[in-house]
Amino acid sequence: MPFRTGLRRAATIVAGAAVVVLAISGCSDSRTVTVDVPEQVEAAFPAETQASLEAAVTFAMAATGSTGAVVGVWAPWSGSWVAGVGDASADDAFRVGNLTRPMTCDVLYQMVDAGTVSLDDEVREYVPSVAGLANVTLGMLCDGTSGLGSYGPVLGPEAVELPTRVWNPNELAAYGIVGYDPSTAGAAWRDSDTGYVLLGLALQNAAKTPAPTLLQQDVFGPLELESTSLPVGAAAPAGDPVLTGLLSQPGADGALNCAEPRDMTDLSASIGFTNSGAVSNITDVARYTQALAAGSLVPSGIDRFGSPQPIAADQPSWLTTDGGAVQAGSLIGQFGSIPGYITASFADPATGMTVSVVLNNSAASDRVGAYLAWELAATVSKAPAASGRTAPDAGLPWTAQQYHDAIAASAVCPLPAS
Repeated sequence: MPFRTGLRRAATIVAGAAVVVLAISGCSDSRTVTVDVPEQVEAAFPAETQASLEAAVTFAMAATGSTGAVVGVWAPWSGSWVAGVGDASADDAFRVGNLTRPMTCDVLYQMVDAGTVSLDDEVREYVPSVAGLANVTLGMLCDGTSGLGSYGPVLGPEAVELPTRVWNPNELAAYGIVGYDPSTAGAAWRDSDTGYVLLGLALQNAAKTPAPTLLQQDVFGPLELESTSLPVGAAAPAGDPVLTGLLSQPGADGALNCAEPRDMTDLSASIGFTNSGAVSNITDVARYTQALAAGSLVPSGIDRFGSPQPIAADQPSWLTTDGGAVQAGSLIGQFGSIPGYITASFADPATGMTVSVVLNNSAASDRVGAYLAWELAATVSKAPAASGRTAPDAGLPWTAQQYHDAIAASAVCPLPAS
């Protein structure tokens, strides 16, 4: 498959100087924020490392039935790789999925700092339609400990059949509240798209400002994410140029039809709202993830990752979540899917190592995105240092082979013969 690289442009945008100083404005008082990232070596990876990265991406594409992928890998001490694989371009826009969650939490933290809301405020103070959610706080919605369920399993099939429908976020939330048990509030983490939609509704009501504007003022603008937004209104592609979004569905025989996936490129972002509705490109996603890992947008006094929760009892102890983000060993980021795309992005705040990926067929488990990011991270963590640089101790509690095998086990389309 051909690779279309955008290495020089992307390296300039993401790496830059060792410390980037940005102005922040909007709902909070004007101040400056620093994103502290090690100086990036502006070079390609050694041939052996590069070949391993490319092979991992093409294998994941086959496993998911993807015709295109966009990937960015940065190891400040060694090199970088930013490319479109298959029928993708490195500049393509796409839907970022669950990476919208920590962005929404960033707005919350800055509104807390400004005194507009408190982490302990109950959501029903700002969203009157959820009067029954006693004791559910804004902080719980961000941390995923509200106990609320998800609307995705209920509305997902309809969203696929009616991709251009514009959804009201109040309607999304209503489906996720059905059957809610108040005794679960604050007890444990639960994957809840409803919680982040409610958080977005509460914040825009408290600020009397639309959620897309809040995100632009407090996140996208300050970080100079020029290709990132939360779309509203009619359904439309994620940007221009755009990575085609696909979804393989079962055929008449019940088997997944990997040869003729459904085109989901124009899916309405309203189905995700402040949970998974943001759109971006790979360099913006990487830049945001570096800021997330470094805590660049979190005011002092707020400990974003102070109460990590296990994602599941059967998952490794190094995999936790807090503050709308996922912690995987030393990496911080998020992963997930929305019809058309599987995404994942992680960064190491100490070494600056950053891995961002998107696959353009969402038929497989959304964890495949995380598996691919972790495979690439394990590979590049061992990349040799460039001349004059020193490789850091970037050890991870997993191997590249471990997550290559996990991708193979999660395959929903035929894999190439080994």
